[in-house]
Amino acid sequence: MKNILVATDFSHDAYCALFYAAKLFSSRPATFHILHVFDEYTPLDGKRTMMFGSKKRLKEIQIASEEQLTRTFHKIVLDSAHPQHRFRTISKKGILTKTVNKLIPEYDIDLVVMGVKGQTGAKEIFLGSNTMQVVNTVKHCPVLAVPRQIDFKTPKEIAFVTDFKKGCEKKTLAPLLFLASLHRATVHVMHITEEEILDKDQESYRKLLELSLKDVNQTFHRIHDFDDKARVIDTFLDKLHLDMFAMVYHKHSFFDRLMREPVIRDVSMYTETPFLILPCRD
Repeated sequence: MKNILVATDFSHDAYCALFYAAKLFSSRPATFHILHVFDEYTPLDGKRTMMFGSKKRLKEIQIASEEQLTRTFHKIVLDSAHPQHRFRTISKKGILTKTVNKLIPEYDIDLVVMGVKGQTGAKEIFLGSNTMQVVNTVKHCPVLAVPRQIDFKTPKEIAFVTDFKKGCEKKTLAPLLFLASLHRATVHVMHITEEEILDKDQESYRKLLELSLKDVNQTFHRIHDFDDKARVIDTFLDKLHLDMFAMVYHKHSFFDRLMREPVIRDVSMYTETPFLILPCRD
């Protein structure tokens, strides 16, 4: 991973995500592209959003965006102090999801990083609406969601939550394997199931996953007889003191089903543990 795209709305949570990313890659060269996307309705310096935009207001917002990006640039350079890191700022008018998808191939982006909550800090919104929109539309690049205002901790213990149905190939797991190797982490595979035994396809995927993880430390955990998958994962992360967790996202995936659980909004894992979302490349 050499090119990291970090989206910001200039909230403290967004800066914490940028700082986390810089610390995560502190041992290797990397370029961080700090992105702010705005339109004529973007709040400006705490002022209330106007019902109708104007060219004058749009220009004011663009200038403010560039000024705030410059301040963010100087702050992260001072705070991270890694000579192998480069930071560049990008201010764009448009829609966040479309802009991110356009920039990924343009800058050969390897990872998108976002804070879980934005300026609204709405606790009832899982992952934050912007983060979920990016996750739903970015198809070929992993997304790292960083909980708000957490202290950086080197990810030595990483959970990989799977149903052994897809997402077990090395190509899909490459970002996870990279981070695990970079930090010499152990990957704890967590399989949640309501069945007593794996079916033939699941057993094949389990063996494939074992093969894909052969170059990193690994453990396998099977959990069944549960009420809420989200709470089970939350307990698992807390019990093993895990520093990060990952899932593969594709239509009808375990991640997709998990997001529909009402309890997802009440568990604590999303406010304490960085979440790596991998696109399925099987």
